[in-house]
Amino acid sequence: MKAFILAAGRGERMRPLTDHTPKPLLAAGGKQLIVWHLERLAAAGFREIVINHAHLGAQIEAALGDGSRWGLHIQYSPEPPGALETAGGIASALPLLGNEAFLVVNGDVYCDWDFSRAQQLADRKAHLVMVANPAHHAGGDFSLDGERVVYANNEQTFTYAGIGVFSPAFFAGIKPGTVMKLRPLLDAAIAAGTLSGERYDGRWVDVGTPQRLAELDTELRHS
Repeated sequence: MKAFILAAGRGERMRPLTDHTPKPLLAAGGKQLIVWHLERLAAAGFREIVINHAHLGAQIEAALGDGSRWGLHIQYSPEPPGALETAGGIASALPLLGNEAFLVVNGDVYCDWDFSRAQQLADRKAHLVMVANPAHHAGGDFSLDGERVVYANNEQTFTYAGIGVFSPAFFAGIKPGTVMKLRPLLDAAIAAGTLSGERYDGRWVDVGTPQRLAELDTELRHS
């Protein structure tokens, strides 16, 4: 199984830090955010990694290289200025991702979900890892009915963690180069009853602002 790391975002909420550094290369606990992912992916048995980039993408390639220092093989999927959003970026990278299910991870989250579990989900068309709603997203994204992801209801909602396993067929209808968010595809899968998910109660941080980055840095340095 391959892993795809989303690293093309501009990181507007993280400015001015991202004016000169792409968000996945910002550091917490003495390591760049994306390096935490690479180390955990390697430990979980992944070897083939695809990373998309747009804003300051040359810095990402220069910093990570071919991935050999982590025992990985990294390929890159460059996108035009402004990027292609999540679904558009994944669709454009499909030639690099192959014909089997793959793991998708947002480059700007910190999470200790066990990446090796992705192998057990390879038969799913789309499977989301969900977490408790953080304070900055109190309304959540979806609800869970067992393992089935459903529209947010009045009982309990969860936030999509930015970690999921997807079949290439999930993105097959998107033409390369199309700018498209992930949510319309997820909504269609919910309507069809084909979107599965799970709740994860471990450590997860959406590192979206300088304050949250500083808090994570302090936590990791004292853990």
